[in-house]
This record gives sequence, C-alpha cells and structure tokens, in this order.
Amino acid sequence: MTKKDRSEGTNYLSDSIEGLSDEELAKMALVKQSFFGQIIKRYERKLISYIKKISNVSHEDAEDILQDVFIKVYKNLNDFDDSLKFSSWIYRICRNEVISNWRKRRARPQNSPEELDENFIKGITSDLDIEREIDRKYLKRNIYKILDKLDIRHKDILILKFFEECDYKEISDIMKMPMGTVASLMNRAKKEFRKKIKKII
Repeated sequence: MTKKDRSEGTNYLSDSIEGLSDEELAKMALVKQSFFGQIIKRYERKLISYIKKISNVSHEDAEDILQDVFIKVYKNLNDFDDSLKFSSWIYRICRNEVISNWRKRRARPQNSPEELDENFIKGITSDLDIEREIDRKYLKRNIYKILDKLDIRHKDILILKFFEECDYKEISDIMKMPMGTVASLMNRAKKEFRKKIKKII
C-alpha cells in the first residue's frame, strides 16, 4: 500500500466518523475508547464556553471542571438514556458538575466574562421586546451582572435558551422538568430579566 493509499484510507475513516451521530459515537465508544476522543472533539469548546457563562470561573478552573465532566460522561456511557438527545444528556452532566463546583467553592470568583455573540444580544432584546429601550453596547458590557442578579434557575434557563440555543424539549431534558414547567419558568425568567433591565434604563 502506498502512502497515498494510506492517506486516502485515513481520510475516508475520518470522514466516516465525522458523519456519525452523537448517539452512534456513544455506542461505539463503549466498544473502542478512541471513539470517545471524537465526542471530546465535538463538545469541548461548546462545554467550556457554557461552563464559563453559567459559573463565571477562570478559564483554568473551567478546564478542570470540563475534565471532570468528560470523566463522568465516559464512566456513565452505559447509562446513557437513548430516549434523550446525547447533547441534552451531556449538558445535564455538565450543569450538575458546575452546580457541584459552586457548592464546593460557596462563592464564585469574578472573572472576565465570555465574549458575547451579537446574535445573542439581538435574540434576547427582540424576544423581550426591549430593542428600542436599551443600548446594545451597554447590555453587552453588563449582561453577566444582570444575569447574576437573577434567581439561579432563571439564569440557567435563559442561558440555555439564548446562549446555547436549546429548544424547550432540550431544556426539559437538561433541567429534568416537564415541558409545561419549562414554559412557565421561562416566562418568569424573562419577566425578572426585563424587570432588572428596567431598573437600569
């Protein structure tokens, strides 16, 4: 076999793995550990960003939490409930690990927040109908301060909806609550967020 043949074979295998769903990768990772590396590759950037958004820890601490998350994911692959989306399952584990970390620390350190995507600002201001009432640059600078003033579950659900772009079914799976409860909690979270915004306009 020539180098070209080996290279083409490797590329084909890589493309085949890339084409697998998360759920298929999870099943294959139970048989061959190397497939778990692909799961890490798919989720490490998303999850470390999520960790920093909901916990406001340093990048180094976020990496430590992420490592614990992937260890728990790997150890619990056999228990993955395939009635859920894999993404919902891994976000649930990540969320629980962050909460556990909060309890250990008792107080969260203040660090430089993640850079916000302009689509998030547009999405939340449009959804709450406050586009004309508040300067976007001000909101971008102060969004984390506002979120930190919210009830923790309200903060969680807004981050999942507007940062992570989860739908109600995914939020239901991640937060382990019925869809109707998600809808009610979302409405209360939006009202509280809008109320906090109104105080600073």
